[in-house]
Amino acid sequence: MTFFIQLVIEGLSTGSIYAALALAIVLVNRATGVINFAQGSMAVLSTFVAYALVTRAGLPLIAAALIAIAFGFVLGALVERVIVRPFERGDHDTTVVVTIGLFVTFTGVAAVFFGYEPLQFPSFVANQTFNLGGVFVDARAILNIVVLLVVMVVLQLLFRATKLGLAMRAVADNPRSAALSGLPVSRLLMIGWGLAAAIGAIAGILVAPQLFVSPVMLDFVLVYALAAAILGGLDSPLGAVVAAFIIGVAENLAGAYIEFIGNDLKIAVPLILMIVILIVRPQGLFGRKVVVRV
Repeated sequence: MTFFIQLVIEGLSTGSIYAALALAIVLVNRATGVINFAQGSMAVLSTFVAYALVTRAGLPLIAAALIAIAFGFVLGALVERVIVRPFERGDHDTTVVVTIGLFVTFTGVAAVFFGYEPLQFPSFVANQTFNLGGVFVDARAILNIVVLLVVMVVLQLLFRATKLGLAMRAVADNPRSAALSGLPVSRLLMIGWGLAAAIGAIAGILVAPQLFVSPVMLDFVLVYALAAAILGGLDSPLGAVVAAFIIGVAENLAGAYIEFIGNDLKIAVPLILMIVILIVRPQGLFGRKVVVRV
């Protein structure tokens, strides 16, 4: 039983990494209706900014992290304003292709300035584990989960209890109607991209001490984050977090208890889960059904 609990806790820790980036993907989708494939590489750029401020400028880690998060917001807003905006009124598929191009570009920019060699990122907490009745819990995993839950609650409140969040949802659902209602559509889209990039920066900074910093640091995380966002429902921050936790725990348990899967086929577990659940519930675990009037 102790082994099982250990696997579950490790899965929740891994799931928190997926969930942080999934939240950023959901935020862009709720604000603009687009899936941003460049979310991971934008987060990596912000993480490198924090790394440079700590190691080269000598700033405290907290101050560097806050500046990097602000940088992420500005980067996201600029990307929407300068690059994505000309394509927003066209086909969403075209915008998705643009985000894939941005993914490649930002990865290259990070490599030019920092190289591909993995760099050690400082941690907010000591690298230690706690023994709770035979179950070992990493202090960094606790921090990741706590921060993630706080961000999720803030996002839920933003979209359900604030004028800004409700306006962003209205723009995502129907930009034309939102504009006719007097909402500043262009400004709201820019804010949505900025907030998503800021959350992505938080994800990168939290994950970096465990993965090391490199231009491709979040590439594999992006795959799991996309699966979590789709599985949980692309319009639900809560769904993205729950789905990410499910994916993390499921792949851990499957790798340990299903012999033919092991560590090599664990990556297939979230994809199988996604297919099975979406067959039963196409809008995702917490997604809304879309009603089309003819």
